[in-house]
Amino acid sequence: MVQREAVLRLDDQWARVRSGAAHTEPAECERLLDELIGALRTRSDDPDCIALLGLRLADRAALRFAEGDRTTALATIEEGLRSSERAAAYSPEFTRWYARGLINHGVWLAWPLSDEDRLPRHPLGRAATEGPSAVERAAGERARDLTRTAVGVWAGLDQKDPVNRRGLAQAKVFLGDRLAELGSTEDAVAWAVDAESDFRQLLLAGHGPEESEEAEEALDHIGRQLELRLRFLAFDSLVSLRAERLLPERLLPQAVVAARVQGFEESEIAARLRLGAEQVRTMLEVTPWLAVWRVEVRGPDGTWNVLEHPWHSATEVRNRTARDVGAELVRGFADSADHPGDGGHWRVLLWWHAAGDPAGARFRLASGPDAPVGTPS
Repeated sequence: MVQREAVLRLDDQWARVRSGAAHTEPAECERLLDELIGALRTRSDDPDCIALLGLRLADRAALRFAEGDRTTALATIEEGLRSSERAAAYSPEFTRWYARGLINHGVWLAWPLSDEDRLPRHPLGRAATEGPSAVERAAGERARDLTRTAVGVWAGLDQKDPVNRRGLAQAKVFLGDRLAELGSTEDAVAWAVDAESDFRQLLLAGHGPEESEEAEEALDHIGRQLELRLRFLAFDSLVSLRAERLLPERLLPQAVVAARVQGFEESEIAARLRLGAEQVRTMLEVTPWLAVWRVEVRGPDGTWNVLEHPWHSATEVRNRTARDVGAELVRGFADSADHPGDGGHWRVLLWWHAAGDPAGARFRLASGPDAPVGTPS
């Protein structure tokens, strides 16, 4: 068995390489990490080494991810988590390492469900026409469960310690992200709002400039996520969040606009969101929404071709439903020189804010000999 002091010296050496303080060639880097992991495994009764083994297996997994070997990387992280979980029983610090490992594993598992900006690729979940594959969804569900476990682990630590409070708030943000990727947008909003409240309290506590900067960055992230997610909530979900006091006041104008985009009248919006009629009218008059559309015509070879401006464009509108804007587009296109005629196939798709999966279109209508113009969806 390798002596404890030798193992810890080897880990210090790796830590310097990992941080960039000591330059090492890739092959030597791999050899050093393999030697360290092997040495840590021999100290299976030492809490420090058990905890470090979890961290170093995560480092190895990161290298495998960088090489594109996702399968090996995920298996390595699973092994690391088992080691971290064992170590968590020995100290709060090791418990924090375990909680962070759970969150990181969730991020890696859910990677295919998010785009390069870490926003959901399939925000409508099962409703999307090109949603996640069965394997991706299963990985996303595992990621969600791991992250939920991390929330519980952080919550079980002493909440008088700002490190633990910050860890819990961050875990809630990640849980919201994992839920959004699976289409559970209402729950995602609820967790994000909860995390936002935690970070505001941390910011007010003023623990230091670094901690304040972290809290401000987190609040910026949460703000962007909430604005995105509200666009995908049904009006019933908005009403439910409002009733549970999980709809921040600053987002009420967007919630009102969201309901209007979906086709609800001002009076119903006011009644169900418990707002004054004048409040709703003012919000709709001063808060625009971005209508993005495209008209496509099917060619002789069966492919759909996107037309040029003005049939592929965007504009800000106020106090209009998606159906209002879509119907105006349909009328304009039907009377235009670009219309393919009675025997042609064409379709109109309109989104709020950004084009994407047709399942997310706020207005869509298809026309042709076998799909006559009818009631738009």
